[in-house]
Amino acid sequence: MPELQNLLGFALIALGMVLTPGPNMIYLISRSITQGPAAGLISLGGVALGFVVYMISAALGITALLIAVPFAYDALRLAGAAYLVYLAWQAVRPGGRSPFQVKTLPKDGPRKLFLMGFLTSLLNPKVAVLYLSLLPQFIRPDAGNVLAQSMIFGSIQIATSVTVNAMIALAASSIATFLAGRPLFMVVQRWAMGTALFGFAVSMAAEARR
Repeated sequence: MPELQNLLGFALIALGMVLTPGPNMIYLISRSITQGPAAGLISLGGVALGFVVYMISAALGITALLIAVPFAYDALRLAGAAYLVYLAWQAVRPGGRSPFQVKTLPKDGPRKLFLMGFLTSLLNPKVAVLYLSLLPQFIRPDAGNVLAQSMIFGSIQIATSVTVNAMIALAASSIATFLAGRPLFMVVQRWAMGTALFGFAVSMAAEARR
């Protein structure tokens, strides 16, 4: 069973990443604003299914990799740290765009909404890197079954992402209206998120060097 400190640390990283604009968030917000909260939640169902596919695939792959190639553990952690630095830069770079500044999309039926959410999740590089590079940092072979630990951390990521995205989908229109006249708020949010992600990256890189 993973230690509480590792569980909380991974949950914070999962929260930071889900709050960082990416393909999933932009698609969900676009659908919620264009077709209403129900469409956003249906799309979120597809996104969540994509998370499950990644979780199962990564858990099996990580288990095999860490057993076969011990030094791959540190290599994956360094790759994860580098990606967090990239996300931090994306959050604070000049010209960054708010995910609530979306274009109107044509209306889709429930089946297509779910399918497009699923495909968006599968093709999202942020999700792939989280499972392949960030998750292994929190797995401790001496803390029990590696596969079970991977599933536990994956479940935390899914629960965190679905909860946050559901709230965003339900409130997308109101948030977009609120932020339209408050550009300073978005600047502060971007810098706060970028700083937090950079801090996680430094911590991760230091752990890998040890």
